[in-house]
Amino acid sequence: MAKERPAENRYVVRMKGITKAFPGVQALDGVDFDIIAGEVHALVGENGAGKSTLSKILTGVYTKDSGVIEIKGQPVEINNPLDAQRLGIRIIHQEFNLINHMSVMENMFLDELGQKPWGLVSYRTMRRRAKEVLQWLGLDVSPDRLVSELSVGEQQTVEIAAALSKEADVIIMDEPTAALTDAEVERLFGIIQRLRAQGKAIVYISHKLEEIMAIADRVTVLRDGRLIGTKATSELTRDEIVHMMVGRPLRQMYVRSRKPSSEVVLEVENLTVPGKVKDVSLVAHKGEVVGLTGLMGAGQHDVLRAVFGALPVSSGTIKVRGREVSIRSPWDAIRSGIGLLTENRKEEGLILPLSVMFNMSLASMDKVTRLGIIAHKQERSQADSYVDQLDIRTPSVDQQVEYLSGGNQQKVVLAKWLATEPEIILMSEPTRGIDVGAKAEVYRLIDELAAQGKVILLVSSELPEVINLSDRIYVMYEGRVAAELDATKTSQEEIGMYGTGGYTR
Repeated sequence: MAKERPAENRYVVRMKGITKAFPGVQALDGVDFDIIAGEVHALVGENGAGKSTLSKILTGVYTKDSGVIEIKGQPVEINNPLDAQRLGIRIIHQEFNLINHMSVMENMFLDELGQKPWGLVSYRTMRRRAKEVLQWLGLDVSPDRLVSELSVGEQQTVEIAAALSKEADVIIMDEPTAALTDAEVERLFGIIQRLRAQGKAIVYISHKLEEIMAIADRVTVLRDGRLIGTKATSELTRDEIVHMMVGRPLRQMYVRSRKPSSEVVLEVENLTVPGKVKDVSLVAHKGEVVGLTGLMGAGQHDVLRAVFGALPVSSGTIKVRGREVSIRSPWDAIRSGIGLLTENRKEEGLILPLSVMFNMSLASMDKVTRLGIIAHKQERSQADSYVDQLDIRTPSVDQQVEYLSGGNQQKVVLAKWLATEPEIILMSEPTRGIDVGAKAEVYRLIDELAAQGKVILLVSSELPEVINLSDRIYVMYEGRVAAELDATKTSQEEIGMYGTGGYTR
């Protein structure tokens, strides 16, 4: 995608010497960051580098400890989100701030609904203004339509529309493509191009470096709360950005030391989940990584949940080492030697306010209890062992898991399942929302687990990840298996053709 020069070379925002500390953590240490009108400025770094803290200071969620913020050349204090909005700064979070049971236009003008005298609102005016913004963004959706009826991509465009309706000069996009299809990503990029041409400043926060190389004008890299550098994207390569982020070159992203055997461990035959999956069959061998992929909603995530007993199955059989097992709940799956890393670790994989140690014990309490009482010494010993084994970076096992980086949180989820001593590990989007350095570590752990003889069933929306991690790949289309492919001989194009119904088996 060709990038245009910024519409005008003027600073909308300048942040100078920003510092912020939390108990025991220096989150930001003298960081400088500026934003120019009509540019896309990428803000990158590993989880815990300070990106979120910096954006939260700019949007008024946190207050800075020291430093200066200038808006259009004037020093300002941003003490709360309303201050930021009045200054023309809006953020679009990875988890949308929309109210599903309200209409598109009501969500766009939510701030105004509670501010009108006596609660009087002109829906005619609101509808007209909403139509104008939606048409400009190219979203063919009625302003009266409920947000709950929209796709993820459409909901994201409504978030952008809400920001534009408030005449935002700076729009911060936090992991904007995390849940989008390829077509929705292209559409988002088109909207960003139009915003840039209109003179809006976009702060683009993402772990997907290929997107940054395609859309950003400049890149700022943070590491451990410090500014590493700001450069034009045209002056950087992907490897140079990675080196700046992690402080060392990543010699090899993908490793493959395992040698799968011919021994069949898992067999799924004619599995059907009403409305989601139809007659899916697959096999997985000892020490093998088996990928499942397809378009969003093709059923690959549902297959994992059905095998784990989290979705009701109307027909089909599951065999572990040739023996048919009855899995009607996750506890049945755990007893059968199966664990599941869900795609949403914060809502389904962890209890964020609780400790690393407690989260690691969640699925295996029977191993650390005696007569119904937790043996804390044994629980701590188990947690310490996994911290060392998985290289989990935490001050202690008593640390609340919500304060760990995304990559370390994912390792805690993995430790939780390893504690159950599973033979089969189902992984749904295991690297979603984690940085490139943490991804390399997760890839290494997946290879090590397979080398130990464990079976990995892997679902990922990133095709390079699926191809490079898997031994075999099942491609799904509309709830069915469209193809079984050798990962060493296939390509993204071939997978894409099967995944869109272009080929038949």
